[in-house]
Amino acid sequence: MEDLKQRILDIVHKPQLAALATVTEQNNPWVRYVVTVGAGDLTMRCATFVDSRKIKQIENDPNVHITCGVTSLQEMQPYLQIQGKARVTTDEEERHAFWNDLLEPIFDGPDDPRYSIVVVEPYRIEYCSPGSYEPEVWTK
Repeated sequence: MEDLKQRILDIVHKPQLAALATVTEQNNPWVRYVVTVGAGDLTMRCATFVDSRKIKQIENDPNVHITCGVTSLQEMQPYLQIQGKARVTTDEEERHAFWNDLLEPIFDGPDDPRYSIVVVEPYRIEYCSPGSYEPEVWTK
């Protein structure tokens, strides 16, 4: 399991484009691209506006799904399917800790009142390898 966790960390540790799915108020899936960064405990984070649709959807139903890991269409590589519970924070310490240069064109710094963070705590991660039909599964 430690080897699997390390291979997952190798994918999530850097900023990357990912698909984040939430559930709408009408119980329909809604997917959008976000830039995620994973931590050593496999928690995923992304920045968003405090008044975004995804915030309302997470507040209504915290179950989310993230797909990430593919960075090139020319080269098959492992990717992840992540199920987790999301929460939203505007905590000053968390916003400052997550702040990075990629956010500068979007927000007016880490104290911008429009800036919040979606924190996803995974409970199931499927590590999908090219050429393998069955994923390896990490669970919390």
